[in-house]
Parts: sequence; C-alpha cells; structure tokens
Amino acid sequence: MTVLGLSCYYHDASAAIIRDGIVVAAVQEERFDRERYSPVFPIQAVNFCLQQAGITIYDIDEVAFYEKMYLKFERTILAHVIGYPFTFNNFVETMPLWLKDRLAVSFAVREELSFKKPVLYVKHHLSHAASAFLVSPFERAAILTVDGVGEYACATWGVGNGTDIQIKKEQHYPHSLGLLYSIVTAFLGFHVFTGEGKVMALAEFGEPDHLDHFKKIIDLKDDGSFRLDTRYFSFNRGAKMHNEKFEELFGAPRGPGEPMTDRHHNIAASLQRMTEEIVLRMARHVHKATGERYLCLAGGVSLNVTANSRIRSEGQFEDLYIQPAAGDAGAALGAAAYVYHTVGGNPRVQPMTTCALGPEFSNHSVEVLLRNRRAKFQKLDRAALVAETARRIAANQVVGWFKGRSEFGPRALGNRSILANPADPTMRDRLNLAIKKREGFRPFGASVLLEHVSDYFEFEGDSPYMLLVANIRPDKLGSIPAVTHVNNTSRIQTLTSERDGVYYELVREFYAQTGLPMILNTSFNRDEPIVNTPAEALKCFDESGIDCLVINDYVVDKATR
Repeated sequence: MTVLGLSCYYHDASAAIIRDGIVVAAVQEERFDRERYSPVFPIQAVNFCLQQAGITIYDIDEVAFYEKMYLKFERTILAHVIGYPFTFNNFVETMPLWLKDRLAVSFAVREELSFKKPVLYVKHHLSHAASAFLVSPFERAAILTVDGVGEYACATWGVGNGTDIQIKKEQHYPHSLGLLYSIVTAFLGFHVFTGEGKVMALAEFGEPDHLDHFKKIIDLKDDGSFRLDTRYFSFNRGAKMHNEKFEELFGAPRGPGEPMTDRHHNIAASLQRMTEEIVLRMARHVHKATGERYLCLAGGVSLNVTANSRIRSEGQFEDLYIQPAAGDAGAALGAAAYVYHTVGGNPRVQPMTTCALGPEFSNHSVEVLLRNRRAKFQKLDRAALVAETARRIAANQVVGWFKGRSEFGPRALGNRSILANPADPTMRDRLNLAIKKREGFRPFGASVLLEHVSDYFEFEGDSPYMLLVANIRPDKLGSIPAVTHVNNTSRIQTLTSERDGVYYELVREFYAQTGLPMILNTSFNRDEPIVNTPAEALKCFDESGIDCLVINDYVVDKATR
C-alpha cells in the first residue's frame, strides 16, 4: 500500500509518501519555490516524492490531507459571527482564500494530480500525533501535541498503542500556547513563523520580570490546561492580534528595526518561562493520567528546544521522541502514516531513523554545473574529502557542506549545512553578521559525536535532530565559545556512524585533528529557505563570506576560481 500525505494553504506546505510502512520521501514546497513557509498546493514536492519512489500518481492507493477543512471553516465562521462587527474586515479578506483554495482540496488533488479517488481527511492534531508516534521507536507511548490551532484544537494529549491512537483530551481555540507565542513574537517586532526562534534565543538575555503580567492573562490549571483572557487580544479583528489593553500591561510594541531594550529581553524571557511552565504541567499530567514510560511530541511548540529539554530533564518519562518536522510540514507525513497504519490496518515496519528524505544529486550533475560555471574544483575520494574539509574547518574557514539527501523539517543536520570551528571566539559574530546576515544574539548549535557528548555537556542520551539543549560542563566553558549561548547552553545534535555516515566521519576526523569532538552546524542559507540544489548552494557560496564549498565529492575554493 502506498499513501501520499499533503499539507498546504496555511504554511509549511509539504508532501510525503509512505510505501509498505517505510517513509520513502518527505519535503516542503518551500525548497522548490524558494518562498519561506510556502503555503501553496505542493505540486513540486509531490512530483519529487513520486520520482523518489519511482512511481506515478496512478500507483498511489490513497491521498491523505492533514486536516478537516470544513470543520476548520466552521470554527472560522463561528469566530467571525461572534466577533461581528469587529471581525468584518478580516472576514472580507480571508473568505476568498477559503472559497478559492481551502474548501477545494479535493478539486485541487483531482485537477493538479489527476487522482480520482476521494481524499481522506485527518484531523490536524491527529496528524501531528501520528507524525510523532507512528514513526517513533515506541510500541506504546503517551502523545502530546501543541501548536497554534487546527480545526478547533490547539493542544491534545492521548495514547498510542501499536497502530492505534486515542486522543483523550483537547484544548480549543482561542486558548492557544502557539498562538500566544506568535502574538508576542509580532509584538516584539519579528515576523510570525520566522521569528519565534529569535524570541526563544532573546529570552536568555532577559529576566522574567513580566511573568506576573502573563499570569494575569493566562488562567493556568494544574494539568497544564489554561484559558486566555480574550479581553487582551483582538482575534480576527485586524492587522494585529493584541489590543490596547495588552499594551497597558506590556507597553508599546517594538517596531521592526527598532533598538532592542531590556524590556524586550524581559518580555521574551517571561513568555519563554510561561511556555515552559505550561508544557511541563501538561507533560506531568499526561504521565500521571496514562502511566506511560515514553512520550511523543509534535506541533509547532515542540520546536521550542528549551521547553523540550525541561520536559526531558524534569518530567517522569524515560525517553522522548520529537518529530523533527514538528510543525505543519510533519503533519503531511502524519496524515499519510495515520491512513496507512491506523485506517489501513497495516503494521509498523521500522521507526523513522533519519529526516534526510528530500532530493539528492549525482556527481555527474554537480560536475556539469561546476564546469558550466567555469569553477576550478577538485574531486576527492571520501577519506581525502573528509580530511581536507576537517583541516579547513580547523583553520577557521567556513565551509558550505552539501551531501546526500536534504533534510525534512527546519533543521539542517549535516546534509545542507554551514560548518565552522566551535573553538573560534570570533566565529559566532562572523557567521551572524557577515554570512547569515541576521541578529547578532542568535546562537549556533553543535554536532557532537555521541560517544563524547558527556565530555562537554551535562547530557546523557541521544539528540539526533537538534531539538534539545544541554548545559556546557563547567570545566569546558570557554573552550567552545562559538556554540555557547549567553546562558552557557548549546543546542546539540548527537552523531552516530550508522545514522550520520560521512558527516560523522567528518566530525570524527576534526576530533582527530583538533581534540574537539564537535563542529558548529547551522543551516545552509541566508534569508531564504535552506538550499535545495547544487546551483542554489553555489549561488549562496558566491554571494556570502563562506570560504569553501563541498558539494558531493567536489571541493570549490573561492581563491582558485
């Protein structure tokens, strides 16, 4: 049985294929159309998935969509009616989108893909739950999903057993943690979707002295459920989601580009602390209610690495599985998994052990590109390539690294990465300001050999998708400044030979040359989606301060071009 999963029309449009229980391919549309968080029907992502599977649309047994659009439309209409006349302008702006695309998914699938069978619709948070549990290594587990909003639900918890998922409780709109985080993100002058990670980083520079203000607008219960005081918000009423009453508490919003002050730092810190408290209460309640040993996490809030780490360290669960594409991109995979396993009754075959599920390119195509661009390059065998790249990183060169299949989700994990020396005290500023062209307070993560992770970090276990942070051991502070955040933590990706292949070999070689078992790893992009093709990698290399480019088996150096 082969199932195609889809998500689109809001953000993170994606496609995924599961065949005979194996995740064959999964990719976001943004990687092809180059629009960050692209919402459009993912026709290019679908075409790639079909090509990767070696099939046509006529070989697809079912198409699964990641939410029930008519149920979501019902909630939207009710919200407009309740808020009338204040919601009228928003109603006029959004109804064309519903009538053109969002209520016409089946039509789009039929017209764009020539798929004639009915589309199967899976509830939004059920898709999230399936994206975490059904591809996890756990036969049984508790499941927690938290995001902005699906149809009505903004958070759910339940239990997975084999191929069955039972959602036990939902929290409904507008009482949404993801929505609150986005509202404050916009209040602090950042763009929603791209700015939440900035707020999380900014939080560590402040003190949570606005926590009482958040407690005033959030009625939080012991089980993690809560209600927002909607008097402080303007849902569906205009361009901004907060109102004057919110500004009476927190002050004036920061405009884009305005200086960052201690007040902004402290609001971010208070929001982050509140977020952590809510998800910790949720996780503790879920453990108490289910008695399960393991927990699976998905939904956009599960990209909050600090909250994840507190669940892991302070919760009662023995282990976590966090879907690497935790946002709506992963929900396309979840919808496919739910239809394949739960609806179709097919057994789980193997867990998802990699998110390298996107396109890859042959050496021949890379060499043709380099010759056409008149680049002077060298081709090296695997051992020589690893040794040369490690030498360059040790010499404080910044390396663009393009190997294998691209990663599914927001993290570059060694296939589409910019790599650098974590011991260079100037590297963080150089990467942020000269190469990535982003705020100087943004931290970088470390890819570290699993067998040496506890040598540098107060951490035991595995973190394959860079969705956890760890405290740096006191005796190692100062030794890895480029990956040390202001609170002496680092976001970490642990590497194994079996899972990470040549990337593991690179870090191991860097360790042999320098005595440091890690490399700074950030996504291969600037203000654009992560590079997807060799041509995009070459363009980013040419237009940035990256010193060296490695594409497949080829090394390109600006000094020799």
